Amino acid sequence: MSQELLLDVSDLHAGYGKAEVLSGLALKAAGGSVVTVIGPNGAGKSTLLAALMGVLPARGALRFGGEDIGRLSLEQRVMRGIALVPEKRELFGSMAVEDNLVLGAYRQMRLRNRGWRGELDRVYALFPRLLERRTQLAGTLSGGERQMLALGRALMSQPRLLMLDEPSLGLAPLVVKEIFRTIEQLRQTGVTILLVEQNARAALAVADHGYVLETGEVVLQGPARELAGDARIVETYLGASGRSNGTTQDA
Repeated sequence: MSQELLLDVSDLHAGYGKAEVLSGLALKAAGGSVVTVIGPNGAGKSTLLAALMGVLPARGALRFGGEDIGRLSLEQRVMRGIALVPEKRELFGSMAVEDNLVLGAYRQMRLRNRGWRGELDRVYALFPRLLERRTQLAGTLSGGERQMLALGRALMSQPRLLMLDEPSLGLAPLVVKEIFRTIEQLRQTGVTILLVEQNARAALAVADHGYVLETGEVVLQGPARELAGDARIVETYLGASGRSNGTTQDA
């Protein structure tokens, strides 16, 4: 894993209107690493990703690849190589699977990278099911297939930083295992991953470093392996099932 710092966030404040959700948050991610943020509902995990993506206004120091990106727009951050897979996936349901993927290559087209179609082959190699369903409308896919498509679309931009918001939410256990196997595979490609998850056990198993977020503040951080063995984490997040959400499972 590269030790070069790719993402460096400090004293980050963000929220909705006058309601501040993040209060002075600090977070770092080394290039090629998987960093996870775990915590209960309402802790500010999704707010963090929205602030980093530029969807929400934020105050604080935000450096990406050594560059101050705090004032850059969402599109400018995309062009720098930041991609977000949102919790709701936000696919174009009336378009075919492959058309959704091609839309994800926007950054590479703007950069005039003529080899962007090669990324399509790589996505299909990662997710053979998407190749089987490439002409099918995205809105007709199962929950697991939609998550694969959302991941594939983000990868089409060849991001330097891939941010995942609750990728296992609502999925059946076998599909969850498949999603986390994919995250492990992506680690080998050198992409840096910032993973927000309520499934703390799976997240810490795949991550290099972890942050525990509660009420908008980091209350604990450290190597993921150490956090997984911390008594406070085990008691709060890794109980009998290691899963804190009660969503309906969808294959």
